[in-house]
Amino acid sequence: MMEQENKKKIQVLPNGPYLVSGNIPLNQLRFVGDKKGASIDYKEIQKYKTEEPYALCRCGRSKNSPFCDGSHLQGFDGTETASHKTYEEMARTIHGQAIDLMDAQSLCAVARFCDTYSSTWNMVEENTDPESLEIIKHQCSHCPSGRLTAVTKEGKRIEPELPQEISILEDMAGGVHGPIWVKGGIPVEDTQGNIYPVRNRMTLCRCGKSKNKPFCDGQHMRNKGELYDN
Repeated sequence: MMEQENKKKIQVLPNGPYLVSGNIPLNQLRFVGDKKGASIDYKEIQKYKTEEPYALCRCGRSKNSPFCDGSHLQGFDGTETASHKTYEEMARTIHGQAIDLMDAQSLCAVARFCDTYSSTWNMVEENTDPESLEIIKHQCSHCPSGRLTAVTKEGKRIEPELPQEISILEDMAGGVHGPIWVKGGIPVEDTQGNIYPVRNRMTLCRCGKSKNKPFCDGQHMRNKGELYDN
């Protein structure tokens, strides 16, 4: 019974927060950007002390961010609109000269790791040299939502080894609060008790405006009224 209670899981509560159980570590990261505003890495800002379980805001109104403070009770519509399709069902494959690319566009969280040097898509189609291939792998592996996956010509997907933890992403270059990054294959359960297909990299909406709830679709970048201010 205790083992079941401690199982790592994120539950999407009806018109409410994300309930996190299983003692999942929580930290805050910011994007490290280049001079052009593209992202090249992550830097930890802080680690959060949490209780078991803990609730993360998904309405975007909490005064105790990233934790829920009950602000969703003022009329938040958290109706889920995301499908339960697998990554394979969502992604298209782009065949390059030396490496291939899987792209599930609906998952995009506008983290901009794909914009370093040339765009990932152009590099896949045009480049074959070892340095470019390493850049492509870096771009894809750092994509927090898992939209992009580099695939070798032998069919091996290149996935980063990620711990089972949750990171609150901050996009200071973009002037916005980023999504919630779920790493290491942590299950996300919908309001009906069904598990979304488990993936190594996922981003959950925390601005409350995504059209693909509970997942981030980049709406925070289109609503810059709430700029990064802390």
